[in-house]
Parts: sequence; C-alpha cells; structure tokens
Amino acid sequence: MLKTALTLLSPAGAAARLTVLIFHRVHAAVDPLFPDEPDARRFDEVLGWLGAWFNVLPLDDAIRRLQAGSLPARAACITFDDGYADNHDVALPLLQRHGLSSAFFVASGFLDGGRMWNDTVIESVRRTQLPQLDLRGVVDEEGGRFDLGDLATRRQTLHRLIGHLKYLPPDERLARVNALAERAEVQPPTDLMMTSDQLRSLRGAGMVVGAHTVSHPILKTLSARQAADEIDSGRRWLEQALGERVSLFAYPNGRPGVDYAPDVHPGMVRELGFDAAVSTHWGAARAGTDCYQLPRFTPWDRGRARFGLRLARNLLTS
Repeated sequence: MLKTALTLLSPAGAAARLTVLIFHRVHAAVDPLFPDEPDARRFDEVLGWLGAWFNVLPLDDAIRRLQAGSLPARAACITFDDGYADNHDVALPLLQRHGLSSAFFVASGFLDGGRMWNDTVIESVRRTQLPQLDLRGVVDEEGGRFDLGDLATRRQTLHRLIGHLKYLPPDERLARVNALAERAEVQPPTDLMMTSDQLRSLRGAGMVVGAHTVSHPILKTLSARQAADEIDSGRRWLEQALGERVSLFAYPNGRPGVDYAPDVHPGMVRELGFDAAVSTHWGAARAGTDCYQLPRFTPWDRGRARFGLRLARNLLTS
C-alpha cells in the first residue's frame, strides 16, 4: 500500500520527484549523548526499508536523469555530509550489503587527523571529569558556568554551547572551542574523521564523493572571495586525492538564507564548474528545481510505518 502511494507521489518520467536523504554519522553502537542518531543496527533497518520502497540511485546519475526526465518511479538517493570515519567503517559495509549507493560530501580540511569545531565541543563535554564547566571569558553567556551532572544535563549544555558558537567568525570560533577544551581538561580525539585512504576506499567501492568546502564555514558570513576559495579549494584537494573530477557540492549546514545566500552562492558554485549542489532545505526535487539548490530530507521516525509515512508526506508537500 505504501509503495503504491509512493509511486503515485513520485511517478516515473517527466513528473518524477527525487527524494534525497541526508545523514552525518552512523555509530557502531548507540551514542548515549545522541541516542537519536543512527547506529549500525538502526541504519541497517533503514536501508532495508529504503531498498524495499524506493529505487535508490547514485546521486550524480539521479541528477542527470532528473534533468532528462528519465527518473524511475520512487527515485531516491542517500547522502552523508562532513566526512566522518564511521561513514567508511560502519556505513559503507551496510550499504554494500544492501547493494545501495550513497554520496559522501567531505570537508577536506578535516581529513587525516582533523576535527570539526562542534566535535571539539561535543567531545570536551562528553569526556570531561569535571562536574561543571567554568567558561567565563570563553562563552559570553550570563553566568558562564555550565552544569554536567548527568546525560540530560550534558545534552542541554551541548545545545546551548553549539548554538552560541555556531555563527561566530571561524577564527574566533576555533579559538573559543580550543579554550573550551582546555577548561574541560580534555584532549579531544583525532580519529573522528576519515583518512585519505578511507576516502579513496569509499570511491573505489563505487560511492560518489562530493565537495563540502575546506573548513565547513557558514558561507553567508564570508566575503565572496573567501567563499569561492573555500568551495574551490575543497574540491581541488579532493580531486587531487582521488585523481578525478569532483562534480557535486553540498552547502555547509545548508539552510538557504541562513547558511548560504540563494542569490549569491548557487551562482558561484555553477561558475566554479560544479554540475549540481544540495542544500538541507526539506522537500523533494522535481523537473524545474534549481539543480544548484536541490532539497534534502532527514526522516527521524523509528517505526517502519511512521518512517514511510514521513517520506510520503515529504513528497506530498514538495
């Protein structure tokens, strides 16, 4: 019944709609701090549903077919952002077991031992043995002290800290998160992101690799020259590592009007020679959708029926 509904909502040919799902991490086991993020068992279950309900295509092929009006019914793609090592170690074997493809958008500056700023915050809060963080002079919030009594409190603290730091200028943000780690008396890990060899292994397994800037900045906060350099340099690094052209791009954070400027950055990406780009604006693409602002969707329901209905509703409202 659900498959029939999905076919009606996303038929083949010129009236097709393309569902693009977005993930970031797949943990080997449930992460106590982020229990709603997929672990291996959960991701395996989701892949089973997607394989049963949708025609899952490589993203580059799906975009070409969307533009040509030749998509199959119930067309869908899987994507990952950022370049976490668990994408290779945990997600890839599951994708291969289900015979499914995914695109991986990688921020090149964090490969081979780098770490995203938000992970410095997360791992500092996760690993500290202190009952409270004194961040006066680091975080400009009244009081400057953050309790860490239990998991729920640590989740709340993380939400506050990341929200406070997210839109600071990149250099200032980096300085503050490094100071935060020092106050937490933590040395954050250096193995969260992929290595160059893991990146090449993904590509060798037939997965699509796309660019995601160098340092994952909020493009809207940068000058035009800085934004173009982040976009182009990240792509060039990946091309050198892979020995081939990289044709797809994902906007960091990806919300139009908040994280990138719809009247500036899609044109910039096109002029830099990319074939298409994806946002994190929810919805499904159809004929006529700007291929430099393709929508992506994050389903979160755990039950099979509710998960499927969420996907159908995403198609219905697009």
